[in-house]
Amino acid sequence: MAPVLTAYPQVTATLVLLLSMLSYAAGVKLLVVPVDGGCWLSMWEVLDSLRQKGHEIVVVAPFSNIHIKPSENFFMKMYPIPFIKKEVDGSIHSFSQDVFEEGSFLERFLKVHQRLKSISAITLSTCAHFLYNKELVRYLEESKFNVVLTDPVLPCGQILAEHLSVPSVFFLRGAPCGLDFETTQCPSPPSYVPRVFTELTDRMNFLQRVKNLIFDIRNYFLCDCVFQPYAKLTSEFLQWHVTVLDLLRQASIWLMRLDFTLDYPRPLMPNIIAIGGVNCVHKKLTQVGHALFLILALIDFCIYKGGILYCR
Repeated sequence: MAPVLTAYPQVTATLVLLLSMLSYAAGVKLLVVPVDGGCWLSMWEVLDSLRQKGHEIVVVAPFSNIHIKPSENFFMKMYPIPFIKKEVDGSIHSFSQDVFEEGSFLERFLKVHQRLKSISAITLSTCAHFLYNKELVRYLEESKFNVVLTDPVLPCGQILAEHLSVPSVFFLRGAPCGLDFETTQCPSPPSYVPRVFTELTDRMNFLQRVKNLIFDIRNYFLCDCVFQPYAKLTSEFLQWHVTVLDLLRQASIWLMRLDFTLDYPRPLMPNIIAIGGVNCVHKKLTQVGHALFLILALIDFCIYKGGILYCR
């Protein structure tokens, strides 16, 4: 056997690589730091599949939350926060109402800004109580996780990943204020990429581009309100100066819940993977549905996604 390995160095290298990967075949230890709400509902389906493949999963969440509940698919570690569930739930619902409320641009901006300050105070306090829970953090340090799965809409999970020196994977629909574009250095010129809530398309006249730019400027104020306190918390906890952008740039993989059939096409970096289908319910088409789908696909008129037919 030895002469064969000596004569074929490529075979030797391949065998060494395969043997080194055997330790990962039995499954990895995954630490999950989720964001409550709809973000968690999508992530839960992914965790269910990962558990079936033999991976060990630990989810960390506050006692006062809306949707994050214990499950047989993962081990849950909870920590106390100085808020009751009613406060957290009420703050989120009030923000949702303000975002979709009608009114002038200035009125909506001021309402959203005020609500964001309120929500940011709750989420920042929750993150601080998590990071400075010495018993919980000691347990996480001793557990030797292989990777951290989190949603960067709140950077608490990434702060912990940096503290543990563990690779991080982001699972998100999109980051506030276009931080996903800026952090990953994906082009996003306001002349071509419509901003959220503008009701614009990628084809805009001059006045529409001005409107899109104004909405983009608004995002800088909102982002400063939400994320600037996290920069201070991060620097204090990690004991070195770091910005939120610097923090988010450390992510190894971005799992974006995007689908180019429903979202505007955009350039993606190699570490960004579009997984829009994770939110789609898998349904079988009837024979009639199959026939209709094939006919429409031939004329490039409609697409079938998640059990729903979308036509142009």
